[in-house]
Amino acid sequence: MSLVFWDTNLFIYLVERHEQFFPIVAGIRRRMRDRRDRLCTSTLTLGEVLTAPHAEGNAALAAHYKAVLHPPIVELLPFNAECAELYSKIRADRGIGRADAVQLACAAQARVDLFLTNDLRLRGRHIPGIQFLAGLDNCPL
Repeated sequence: MSLVFWDTNLFIYLVERHEQFFPIVAGIRRRMRDRRDRLCTSTLTLGEVLTAPHAEGNAALAAHYKAVLHPPIVELLPFNAECAELYSKIRADRGIGRADAVQLACAAQARVDLFLTNDLRLRGRHIPGIQFLAGLDNCPL
């Protein structure tokens, strides 16, 4: 059993059934359930996925996201003081954007086994506290 952090884009692919990436993400989620892996993300993800539905006045989609990103389905990790310290160290690398640094800091603070993203800018990064950082194309699950 592993603790797996999903970046925002994976939830969007899953919930909105993205034509290209939905089958990949749904397969990963199915394998995670079979393995009894725990799924987590940061509270920033919740804010990010709700932005478009609120901007479009799509209350049904916003409600769906809130139902999916809710314990026990997904563990929401807060951005706390320890995360802020990790954030500052991650942001020292100016190649990592603010939102990505928040996500990575929350994952590192939780000591996740796998940080999964489809953001190619994060590939090859080593973040203390995160055992593996992978993309959809090289996901070990």
